[in-house]
Amino acid sequence: MERNGSLLGSSFRFLTGTVLIVWLVLPLVPLAIWSFAKGWFYPSLLPKVWSLRAWEYTFSETSGVLDSLWLTIGISLAATALSVLVGVPAGRALGMYEFKGKSFVELLILAPMIVPGIAVVLGIHSIFISMGLTNTVQGVILVHLIPTIPYMVLVMAGIFANYDPAYELQARSLGASPLKTFWYVTLPAIMPGIIVGALFSFLVSWSQYILTLLIGGGRVVTLPLLLFNFATSGRNDITGAIGIIYILPGIVILLLTAKHLSGRSGAVGGFGQI
Repeated sequence: MERNGSLLGSSFRFLTGTVLIVWLVLPLVPLAIWSFAKGWFYPSLLPKVWSLRAWEYTFSETSGVLDSLWLTIGISLAATALSVLVGVPAGRALGMYEFKGKSFVELLILAPMIVPGIAVVLGIHSIFISMGLTNTVQGVILVHLIPTIPYMVLVMAGIFANYDPAYELQARSLGASPLKTFWYVTLPAIMPGIIVGALFSFLVSWSQYILTLLIGGGRVVTLPLLLFNFATSGRNDITGAIGIIYILPGIVILLLTAKHLSGRSGAVGGFGQI
């Protein structure tokens, strides 16, 4: 009976995984075909002429794709790092402590996820102008914190809600300094949450278009902006090639988060082996 249940569970997981893979791969098929097509017109199911011209142009110096790619990676990494620095202590405060105004603080954190991003950024655009942050990479990084910090804080609040601070007290009672306690006790326990929150923050920053356009003023050209420019110009072949590059981080992050979400965190009992 247990064997049949195990086989049924394995079959269900296999079927679920297959459906998920198909769901993810199907939208990529037209992009992949367009990136290798030299014209693709109805009613042809496949292009009559195949070409590597779009990929050659995409990786050439004149296209600007590689420059935008590295710029987007740098901005997303910087926004993610700042989100971690803010999200970990904020998540600890929200997850472990009760204080007056906690509900209001949670509402403020959720507000950027509820209110449309364009409404938020229009409100701070004048402030950024007075500070000289418009049309700069630094300004774009800061404005990306608006959507990334809420994700990081919410993930860490969930981790710290199940965290047992008794291990920190034991470490301190044995003579460990606050820094060593954090490094050897707290950090290993919350690391899965940091990884998942950071990956989601990176993906959110990676996909920003409106915030980057309004604060960057068209001078900070990230990959989403470049992709939109080619898509609206009718260059479907180049759009397909850039689109493939653009969505790869999302697939990688999905695989990484699935791995860590399936693991156990010390915050929820993993310290029992220490």
